Amino acid sequence: MKLTNNKILITGGASGIGLGLTERFLKEKNTVIICGRRADVLKEVADKYPAVITKVCDLLSEEDRIALYNWIAAEHNDLNVLINNAGIQNWMKISDDDFYKRANDEITTNVLAPVHLTTMFTKLPSLNTIMNVTSGLAFVQFSKVPVYCATKAFFHSFTMSLRHLMKDKNIEVIEIIPPALNTDLGGKGLHDGQTAVSDFVESIFTQLQQGKKELTFGYSETMANGDPQAIKERFQLLNP
Repeated sequence: MKLTNNKILITGGASGIGLGLTERFLKEKNTVIICGRRADVLKEVADKYPAVITKVCDLLSEEDRIALYNWIAAEHNDLNVLINNAGIQNWMKISDDDFYKRANDEITTNVLAPVHLTTMFTKLPSLNTIMNVTSGLAFVQFSKVPVYCATKAFFHSFTMSLRHLMKDKNIEVIEIIPPALNTDLGGKGLHDGQTAVSDFVESIFTQLQQGKKELTFGYSETMANGDPQAIKERFQLLNP
């Protein structure tokens, strides 16, 4: 993937890893479009970075996803990079009264939405790169976020197949596999002690410059390349 002079859509690009990618791609002189469901958060980013193009889109809504694609096709049909970054993480127990509802939202946001966007955006003649953000928890389960882990395992598997399927269309498929980082994913304060997003993003860009397709960092590298014993030991550590 070339790192400059792209036009990029980043879902969930106004916070967390998405914002880190937004800032870094702007630094490399790319045109960046971000979408999210909160207009006020998008505005904060646009106020700080006037070059950013924003679009309100609730990925839970199929209608909104279709509208996003139609807007891109009409107004930004030279878009060449799709980054499926948006995701939610619910800390919950199956005995919770709202477990099914929250699980449904998590599966829709983390699985159905990026699959839907991928099927639409691969119709753009200009598209040459898809980047999917999965997780180190695609490889080992943390039972406090049971549905999140399952969605990321799905998305990892889907990404591997997609890379093969897109060869005929000359679309490069890159997987970003983060560990826990200092973001508000799952709730404020839960990850305050983790590595800064900026450190992670710098590592990701170094790996992109090296031409890598599976981008890892810290323990996500250990898990993505771990043998069964290492994964078993990590599971026991996460779930004492």
